[in-house]
Amino acid sequence: MNYRHAYHAGNFADVLKHTVLALVIDYLKRKEAPLRVIDTHAGAGRYALASEKAQKTGEWQGGIGRLLGKGAEPLPQDVGERLRPYLEAVRRANPQGGLHVYPGSPLVALALMRPQDTLIANELHPEELASLKAAIGGDRRAKTMALDAWVALRALLPPKERRGVVLIDPPFEEAGELERMVGGLAQSLARFATGIYIAWYPIKDPKPIRRFRAALAGLRAPKLLDVELRIESMRDPERLNGCGLVVVNPPYTLEGDLALILPHLSRRLEAHDGVGGWHLERIAAGPEDVRAAAPARKRRMRTRP
Repeated sequence: MNYRHAYHAGNFADVLKHTVLALVIDYLKRKEAPLRVIDTHAGAGRYALASEKAQKTGEWQGGIGRLLGKGAEPLPQDVGERLRPYLEAVRRANPQGGLHVYPGSPLVALALMRPQDTLIANELHPEELASLKAAIGGDRRAKTMALDAWVALRALLPPKERRGVVLIDPPFEEAGELERMVGGLAQSLARFATGIYIAWYPIKDPKPIRRFRAALAGLRAPKLLDVELRIESMRDPERLNGCGLVVVNPPYTLEGDLALILPHLSRRLEAHDGVGGWHLERIAAGPEDVRAAAPARKRRMRTRP
């Protein structure tokens, strides 16, 4: 419970995570039926980029700052169209123009949701929860909770709407978080098999990520997409070299959208020229002892050296 996202708000990981969240919500709105967004690790909701914490790391400058900040190069038309829902949510958080505030996932969701949709934002850290309530408490579509994230999933699934997206974004402060995520996804799918799940994970050492992918194959989920974005080389297993998202039951349009977005983001957000990379692959259902990255199981993969 020591993690404070204010140091990292708007960084490359947020760009990837919130881009995918926005694309999923935008897709779900194609039907008039109400949807539910469940955010298990909601954070503070809103982050001032001029704050001491944000300025101390400056991570946002290598993330959202390279897309909307001063001097940011225009986006290619096809990439810009697919990033539009996400970037509109960021602009909505800055009504005076410029880039002064970064919206956390609850505000990104609310910016895209309709009057009939509902957000459940769960946050256990008491100070973060207070900030979250201040950020979204006036919106009738939103409800805050303060439960352990895995307890919250058991309590909230299935949603009454029977359609929606669950965002799982642990702080990864403790050992075993990847294993806990696989178990949490398995339990959640047993309760809400048709839901869309977006689960974030850090990339440092590639070895546990390979084991994680193999365990995901053991879930036997019929539709599972693994999305990765790297901004550093993999030489230092102690630093955050990239991040990934596991998307269960992805919209059929998501893979194609990301195939266009990821090459651009990897170049735009890389820490140094030539070190960025990306990975987009469907993970086939199979036993846990079969690695999901085996060549026979690849649907699509793109990487840069």
